[in-house]
Amino acid sequence: MLNEQTFTKLSQMKLHGLAHALQQQIESTNFDKLAFEERVGMLVDQEWTDRQARKLTRRLAQAKLREQACIEDLHYRNRKGLDRKLVARLSTCQWIEQSQNVIVVGATGLGKTYLACALANKACQESKSALYRRVPRLFHELALARADGSLPRLLARWAKVDVLILDDWGLAPLKDQERRDLLEVLDDRYDKRATIVATQLPVKHWHKIIGDPTIADAICDRLVHAAHTITLTGESLRKKKAQQSNRETAKKNK
Repeated sequence: MLNEQTFTKLSQMKLHGLAHALQQQIESTNFDKLAFEERVGMLVDQEWTDRQARKLTRRLAQAKLREQACIEDLHYRNRKGLDRKLVARLSTCQWIEQSQNVIVVGATGLGKTYLACALANKACQESKSALYRRVPRLFHELALARADGSLPRLLARWAKVDVLILDDWGLAPLKDQERRDLLEVLDDRYDKRATIVATQLPVKHWHKIIGDPTIADAICDRLVHAAHTITLTGESLRKKKAQQSNRETAKKNK
């Protein structure tokens, strides 16, 4: 009866990790020889671990990353231009603490999105918030928010995100409102938060795609200043994957 009441209270206080660890100690004799302080310490450790895992799950869900990517799973052989030492430095997340940016440039299929999501995943593991957005989708959200009057709240929410991924940047020339909106987003983050840009367009062509020279200068200054630039080259990973799949299918059909 006492155990039942204890577990009910633990559940009501949402101490699920502690409750699970306590149940293990009750059901096993392996803990009998441990000192009281050791057993309490194990209960607290389990609760702490459980809470950290739940927080990480919540951060990853809120980030809406396009790829379930991990830095440890990066393949360097197929990604020319990807420097192990730079990736190791970025994996410390100091660039986020210093409000720096990462620009990943390369042709389609080279894994730009995967790399961006891997860095954001690492940020989430280090208790930082992240958010993934394709630039066309970002502009659509901003337009809807302007229409229903929620734009200030949306901008304020994005301004607080530790790492914002802008994927598919530069696919099409920007319209006047789009470049002004982008400048607004970046101005809120400049020198306060970190941004990752994944693009097929080399930085030297950004002014042309933005259009307005004055706004282009302002956007580039906020993105390129203090940025780590990674230029990927090589054969498309999607193409390689498709070729391998076709070979495997051909073998099966023989």
